[in-house]
Amino acid sequence: QVQLVESGGGLVQPGGSLRLSCKASGMNFKIASMDWYRQAPGNQRELVATITSSGTTNYTDSVKGRFTISRDNARRTLYLQMNSLKSEDTAVYYCHTYWHLDRWGQGTQVTVSS
Repeated sequence: QVQLVESGGGLVQPGGSLRLSCKASGMNFKIASMDWYRQAPGNQRELVATITSSGTTNYTDSVKGRFTISRDNARRTLYLQMNSLKSEDTAVYYCHTYWHLDRWGQGTQVTVSS
């Protein structure tokens, strides 16, 4: 079975940093495009960042220059480095891929607050 398990969320002050991880299993990670989404209370789930199997990245405008998506194929792990965090970044962050079906992790809470 396909599993995506996020970790690394928590409480951080504005301007701080967090690194999220997503460990994948049950799929061929190295050939899959991977995504980070987030969902804040009362909001729709939004795409934050993507990375292809070849390493091409894309970001939503609100996080460009602050967030970096990366992957370690040997560890079957997707990362999201988040710097200069703002209160507007507060959300549950989800790992996503398409492997025969849309696949989602359980989410990890990121709270940016003083």
